[in-house]
Amino acid sequence: MVGHLDLFLFALFTFLYIALLIWGIKLAAKYGWSSSANIVLFVVVGLIYDNGILALGRFIGEGNILEALNLARYWLHAFFTPLLVIFSWNALKRANMKSAKSKAAMYVTVLITILLVIVELITEVVGISLKATWDYGILSYENVEPSNGPPIMVLIISVILLIASIIVWWRQKWIWFFIGSAIMIGGSFIPIPIESGAATNLFELILLTSLIATKSFQDKKSSI
Repeated sequence: MVGHLDLFLFALFTFLYIALLIWGIKLAAKYGWSSSANIVLFVVVGLIYDNGILALGRFIGEGNILEALNLARYWLHAFFTPLLVIFSWNALKRANMKSAKSKAAMYVTVLITILLVIVELITEVVGISLKATWDYGILSYENVEPSNGPPIMVLIISVILLIASIIVWWRQKWIWFFIGSAIMIGGSFIPIPIESGAATNLFELILLTSLIATKSFQDKKSSI
């Protein structure tokens, strides 16, 4: 029964991320593709892939194909998740934070993003060894030596998102960016009393929904 629950949840999350992607594409088509806020769409694509592969794993079956598909999950996570730093910087710019509009802020943002990609590749991806794992009815390939606690990259990005969300809340009276960031951080540390490996992915979905909603809010505000 639990296995069927996780299969349902991963499939549901996949479709909900597809809906988020469509929403984000519509916003970009309406308000312009040039905004660096659109970079959040890469993160959404990565999560569509991540949840989709987890949902399909048992149907693909053990073997080299599924292992390669799961390895790609780690690479996409390393390259796409740090892009949230750029989204945070853009949100601060659009909240009319003067210091965020400087070239120095842009260079620092890009540098932090690149460094986080490198850190994640070195600590979590390069040289990774995967093994087939059945977890709550979901077949995937996971790291033979899983890290203890959240990776450094995730912790740093969580802090950056939280700080940016507080500033946006303060300057634009928009609380949903903060709520999404706070729920994501809280969900990472508070154990859920549910026998499921998919339930914690709900926090990521809430975060990304809050980010697309923030983009929508700031798009509309900047077009006035």
